[in-house]
Amino acid sequence: MRRTLRGLLSLAVLIGTAGAGTTTAGAATAAGTPSTAAATSAPASADIEDQIRAIPGMSVVSEKPVDGYRYFVLNYTQPVDHRHPSKGTFQQRLTLLHKSVDRPTVFFTSGYNVSTTPSRSEPTRLIDGNQVSLEYRYFTPSRPQPADWRKLTIRQAADDQHRIFQALHRIYRKNWIATGGSKGGMTATYYRRFHPQDMNGTVAYVAPNDVNNDEDSAYDRFFRTVGTAECRNALHAVTREALKRRGEMDGRFAQWAAKEKRTFGLFGTVDRAYEVMVTDLEFGFWQYQPAATACADVPKPGVSTDALWTWMDEVGGFASYTDQGVESYTPYYYQAGTQMGEPGYRYPHLKGLLKYPGINNSRTFVPRDIPMRFDKRAMPDIDRWVRHHAQRMMFVNGQYDPWSSEHFEPGKGAKDAYVFTVPGGNHGSDISKLKDADRTKATAALLGWAGVGAAGATPQAPYDKKLDRRETVRTPALRP
Repeated sequence: MRRTLRGLLSLAVLIGTAGAGTTTAGAATAAGTPSTAAATSAPASADIEDQIRAIPGMSVVSEKPVDGYRYFVLNYTQPVDHRHPSKGTFQQRLTLLHKSVDRPTVFFTSGYNVSTTPSRSEPTRLIDGNQVSLEYRYFTPSRPQPADWRKLTIRQAADDQHRIFQALHRIYRKNWIATGGSKGGMTATYYRRFHPQDMNGTVAYVAPNDVNNDEDSAYDRFFRTVGTAECRNALHAVTREALKRRGEMDGRFAQWAAKEKRTFGLFGTVDRAYEVMVTDLEFGFWQYQPAATACADVPKPGVSTDALWTWMDEVGGFASYTDQGVESYTPYYYQAGTQMGEPGYRYPHLKGLLKYPGINNSRTFVPRDIPMRFDKRAMPDIDRWVRHHAQRMMFVNGQYDPWSSEHFEPGKGAKDAYVFTVPGGNHGSDISKLKDADRTKATAALLGWAGVGAAGATPQAPYDKKLDRRETVRTPALRP
């Protein structure tokens, strides 16, 4: 996936590890009754920083001023392996946007790095709560040294969240909501599967659900029908043109890379990197571009080389297809190739122009000295749990978002669970962009889960242009 809605001591302080290793995957308990038997309330009169510092394994890195809040950057000591906590620890980075211990708390993760710039997720604004934002394990600096990549699993990451929830719930006793977008939405869902009693609700945005990694026909259907035939044909034409001009574009790409000190070791050659980028262009276009206006800006086959380069850079980002552009996302590609799966869509319009068919997959993006073996059991397990046991969960998808081609669908066994789709929405879809009736319903459900009522289903806090601004970050392909 190419963009993110941006987006973890000694053995004696590993409190909660036993619980993290034994929680079952049964149905969630009733709202308002998360599993917190081991936690004890912190003195309400103590300063919040003192309360945080009193948590074993938690350290305060810095505090930044934010109007209406206190904002902390924190480190928490985690076991590398929650099943064998004596085999080493690492520092996991997180942030805390503190409003009041009397307000509910949102547990946010992008599934990638955590930003240390204060911001609020949509649920945090809607419920007017606190926000804990967690960096996913193995994204630097939250990476064990040396890194045993076998410990980068969805269960280990869920156990990270569980321990942090247990540590902070002694302070924040009101209701908790898990959330995240894209890989963060996947992460919030996996966390709920393995620790269903922790959260009072989950809001997962544009979260793909690749149940069978060998069967990706949903993506092919999406690309055959998305938008208008005119727009699809224009994209087919410009991507064919990009490959027909690969000679001059390769030269330009190589010159740019030399100037910017970028390399292509993972891809092998600049030509291979260029082909991967071209095959991603349509995916990236529908993932991020506003289809209502962007279709008119798709270049015609006779466009100048300068204009073609500019458009490709805007949609795909040449920098993303270099070693330096890929490096920080190695943990994602590793998980895509070992548990989460990835899209394997076809390019019938590029027939006869591809020199390296099959190169566009996670193995290309991960250094060869890191072994990868795919676990076909992981995603079917998650899917079964969502269908049969999901409670108080919400999935928000985008009509024009390729990642929504394979999305979560709560089944008959689920309770108080919803799936919403933003008409014409892309990978930035959220509750605010839903149709009026759906937006009202989704907001009311969230407020109810958070325990702040649903009076008129109105947001609990006004929009703040600094805290609620959404930044666009262009990253490599095949990344949600």
